Order: sequence, then C-alpha cells, then structure tokens
Amino acid sequence: MNGAAKPDVFRAGAFCLPLGRRTLVMGIINVTPDSFSDGGAFVTVDAALRQADSLLASGADILDIGGESTRPGSSPVGAAEEIRRVVPVLEALAARFACPLSVDTSKPEVARAALDAGAAIVNDVLGLQGDPAMAGVAARAGAGVVVMHNARLYRTADVPAADIVSAMRPFFERSLGIALQADLTPEQLVLDPGIGFGVSTRESLAMIDRLAELEVFNLPILVGPSRKRFIGDILQKPVEDRLMGTAAAVAVAIARGADLVRVHDVAGLSDAIALADAICRPAAGEETR
Repeated sequence: MNGAAKPDVFRAGAFCLPLGRRTLVMGIINVTPDSFSDGGAFVTVDAALRQADSLLASGADILDIGGESTRPGSSPVGAAEEIRRVVPVLEALAARFACPLSVDTSKPEVARAALDAGAAIVNDVLGLQGDPAMAGVAARAGAGVVVMHNARLYRTADVPAADIVSAMRPFFERSLGIALQADLTPEQLVLDPGIGFGVSTRESLAMIDRLAELEVFNLPILVGPSRKRFIGDILQKPVEDRLMGTAAAVAVAIARGADLVRVHDVAGLSDAIALADAICRPAAGEETR
C-alpha cells in the first residue's frame, strides 16, 4: 500500500464515504457497564437510540458501538456476552438510521454477528493481530476496517520505548500484510495510532504531533483522543471535564492529517472540527459559507 495513492473514499459495506473534503466524525456509543467515560449510560436499546439520534443530529457521520470496555483494568467479556450487548442495539440502529455503523471489537465471532445485524465497519483495537480469523470475516462482508495500533500488544525490542511513532510502523506493516492476504482493499482500511492504549502521556502527545509520519502508508487516519487520560494528566481535569482538552487534541490532529476523529461529545466538538477544517481544508471552509 506504500506505493499506491491514498484512497479518496472509505468503503464500508454499502457505504462510500468521501475523504479529504472535511473531517469525518465517528460518534461513540458504549453499551457497557464499565467504560471509563460513560459506562452504564447507554446499555438499553432505547438509551442507545436516543444517544444515536443526538450524535447524528450534531453531525456524526458514523456511529461506533462497543460492548466491551478497553480501559486499563477492565474485566474481559466473553463473545456471547458481547454479542448480547451489541446485536440488539445494532439491529435497532440499522432499522432507524441510514448511516454507517461500526462495531468496536477484537473478536471475529462478535464482528460476524455485528455485521449480520447491520454494522458496516469493524473497529479492531488489536489491529487484525489478535485472532487470525478477523480479517477474513471483514473481507467476506465487504466491511470497512479500522486498524488500530496497540502498544499493549506489540512493541519491537529494537525500537526505544520513547519513540512510539517509530514503533507503530512495523506494527502497521504486519497488520496491513494480514489485511492484504485476506483481500481487504486500501479503500476498506483506516489506520488509528491507538492513543492511550499502553502508552504514556508523552507518547500520546507524540502520536498526535507526529501523525503525518503515518502518511507513508497512504491510508486515511483516524484519531481518538476523546476524554483520554493524557488530557487529564496535563490539565488535571476529571473525565467529565475534558471537552476543551479534547477539542485542542482534535484540532491539532486535523492539522497533522487526521481524516476521521472518534469522539463522545459530537455537539461540543462540532465548532472546533469545522474551524479546523476551514483552516486546514480550504474547500471545506468554502462549503460552509
């Protein structure tokens, strides 16, 4: 993929999302009791539908549904329980809203059930390196895939721990090799540096500041800094008071080349995203006037 031109669309099932005109927004709906930010808030179908309606009305392009918390110290969830949490929500969302739905999972059986229920994107926090069946499940469904770098899973011994951006490159090379072997195309793939996953505050900052170095892969980039610990560490703010810190991280990520952002508070961040686009993508600014 290094030699090919960067795709100008992201294909996910029946959806084809244009890239480069403006930043695409992925709104988060956690149907878990223990997520670090909103655990328990959207565990019922009705609550998830109300949140989806709010996120879409505020400008979300994609809804990302997660049934297992990935916060440090969280308890693992079996596939059957994860399916029980996400499938009814996905079915209800697919019946009501004509937007791409993403499932945040690293389990192929959960991804398969979610795709059958109406999801079009697999957001894999193990970057296709957890279960070897995951890439094939996504490919057979024609799904889009968010390939996240996960420092908890893989750090090369020959790269200093402080240079997390350099460590991302061999990780993504391995992930993309798996994707290609499964016949996933570049238009189906998005890279995520994995802010907050097994990395320090300094490393999270470097991931955003040096995001442009990932352009070597010629693939769209998603950044998910929303309410993360590094913001709290710097600003000394609790999870519920990190909106402005998130806005700053999102704006810099867009300036450094992010094509998509994954956030909890779409309404609170819409102005920051629109203004960052107007500065960094002049065509986007012209469309809003």
